[in-house]
Amino acid sequence: MADSLLHQQLEACLATLAATASPATLNAYRHDLEALATFLEARDVHDGGQLDVGLVRRFLGAERSRGLAPRSLARRRAAVSHFGTFLVKAGVLGHNPAELVSTPRLPAHLPKPLDVDQLARLLDTPHDGSPLALRDQAMLELFYSSGLRLAELAGLDLSDLDSRRVRVLGKGGKPRQVPVGRSARRALDAWLACRSALAAPGQMALFVGNRGQRLGHRAIQKRMTEVARRRGLPEHLHPHRLRHSFASHLLESSQDLRAVQELLGHANLSTTQVYTKLDWQHLAASYDAAHPRARRRNDESRDT
Repeated sequence: MADSLLHQQLEACLATLAATASPATLNAYRHDLEALATFLEARDVHDGGQLDVGLVRRFLGAERSRGLAPRSLARRRAAVSHFGTFLVKAGVLGHNPAELVSTPRLPAHLPKPLDVDQLARLLDTPHDGSPLALRDQAMLELFYSSGLRLAELAGLDLSDLDSRRVRVLGKGGKPRQVPVGRSARRALDAWLACRSALAAPGQMALFVGNRGQRLGHRAIQKRMTEVARRRGLPEHLHPHRLRHSFASHLLESSQDLRAVQELLGHANLSTTQVYTKLDWQHLAASYDAAHPRARRRNDESRDT
């Protein structure tokens, strides 16, 4: 079955995805589409051209019955939709059947942002000044300064950085530029001054490991956890929590949801609203303070 037409189509779809997606996304979609292939082949479907709305719904229903969580179901549906789009572009299907199947409702599950003072103490804790410590400090500062995703930071090259901003490749291969704060710039300058002690000749990655090669996702996560533990942070630290802290702290100060959306690289404003956990009381207070007809005039509020 491994060389069936369906598997050939799935492999071709994943090959196109590999050009823009992170390794984690690619592996997740591969897992999802292998589950789809198993489901279809059990029903004697060996060609993506036979995919229809009924099959997609039955597949997701079967996965739900197996106990798959809503978030995993949503990713399954996204992978099937990506496969459907690929088949449409290849002329195998006339339309994408997954587009007619709704995404499972997801529960709000957000990492708790670090307290501003707590994060300042973490970042300002002295280190031993070694190349590895300077590199880790630069990564910490850049995650918090610019709100980068793990894959975005890991994929940075030297050429992506200039004096005041960094160019990143976001989800779906969408490029954007984000500012780099003064503290992050100082930390980056200190790292760049000693980077050659670790980097292999010709290596263009901004962050490298002991062997001189680009630092991988897992290695970055491990270093962040280890540095936070050594510096006395009583809670688990991971890159996404620094990104969430960036967004939450910036929104609290600026109250500019559109700007935060742009900096985070979100396609939809609704994603930013959920991500930053903008609460109703904050919105209501902003509304009362800013809207010209939100409050009664003083003379209307007096007793008559």
